[in-house]
Amino acid sequence: MPRSKSADGPGRLTTRRTAIVVAAVTLVVAVGAGVGALALRRHPGGDVASAPPPVTTTKVTRADLSDTRSVGGTLGFGPERLVKGAGEGVVTRLPKVGDTVTRGKPLYWVNDRPVPVLFGGVPLFRTLDKPGLVGSDVRIVSDNLKALGYRVGSQPSRGKDGAKIPTGQALLTEVLVTAIKKWQKDLGVEPTGMIAVGQVTVLTGPVRVSTVTALPGDPVAGELLAVSEKVKLVTVPVAATDVGAVKVGGNAAIVLPDGSEITAKVASISQTVRGGGLDGGTGQGSPPTVDVLVAPTRAADVAKLDAAAVQVRFTTAVHKNVLAVPVGALVALREGGHALQLPDGGLVAVQTGMFARGLVEISGTGVTEGLDVVTAS
Repeated sequence: MPRSKSADGPGRLTTRRTAIVVAAVTLVVAVGAGVGALALRRHPGGDVASAPPPVTTTKVTRADLSDTRSVGGTLGFGPERLVKGAGEGVVTRLPKVGDTVTRGKPLYWVNDRPVPVLFGGVPLFRTLDKPGLVGSDVRIVSDNLKALGYRVGSQPSRGKDGAKIPTGQALLTEVLVTAIKKWQKDLGVEPTGMIAVGQVTVLTGPVRVSTVTALPGDPVAGELLAVSEKVKLVTVPVAATDVGAVKVGGNAAIVLPDGSEITAKVASISQTVRGGGLDGGTGQGSPPTVDVLVAPTRAADVAKLDAAAVQVRFTTAVHKNVLAVPVGALVALREGGHALQLPDGGLVAVQTGMFARGLVEISGTGVTEGLDVVTAS
């Protein structure tokens, strides 16, 4: 039987084309729906804009900030001081390196006579042999004998001539002469009550013998030995332009060679400026420095070290109970100065103070303790 044209004719072709189109449209709709759903997960609420990244915030706090600076130094017994003999005679006995010398005890011997130590800042520059003498050398003798337990009596306000005795000086009284005789007897020398130049050595305090340069048999008039501090100190050469920020009695920290850190105090500041001259090799000037002596708080902390290179950190300024934020919270303004950024994007202008340990001191209108600000760290 002949095949009907309607079975394979235009009608069937039309039906197939329609099915293909419908399938294609369905696929496009499905893909579009999937993309739309994906877009909605990435941008909740259908918002196509990128969400802002989260910010890190910190609070304005109150803190104690301190400014410090580190300088290299040398641990030892401090700078040496020469001791010179005076008068006439021959050195017959000398101390050993490492010996300690205290008030009233002999430092060396001349013609077998002990030369004891007195503490003070003025050498005995004349023979004290006549009651009525007034001077700073008499004050040295009076103060030291009193410290050694001898009765020196009270000091009058005026000398025998009626003149007022200046501050820092004293009158050689009969009572003081008697005390000198008793002291000389205790030393094992003739109790004359007279002290000649060279019979006593005046030092600033207890010392340690660091070097002996003379030999028995040498004339006493000359360099005999050198002394240093009894306790170990760190000598720190500080730039002369910076030494004004270091104060005697101020806190310091010493970093030892093993990395450990010990507490210390500034013991003294030299009055002598070193360096500052031209280097003959380069023609350039070396920066002038001033020696600062730093004493460990506990001598036991450096008992095992005779000498060492160390670092010393000085506390040069302290600002207590100030408002502070991490340095990363500062925003540099285009027109100059700094500000803090609030979490909502607003800016608060601030004035900066001390920078220390990653913090910065701040002040300004609207800056209060507990304020939330944006920080980069």
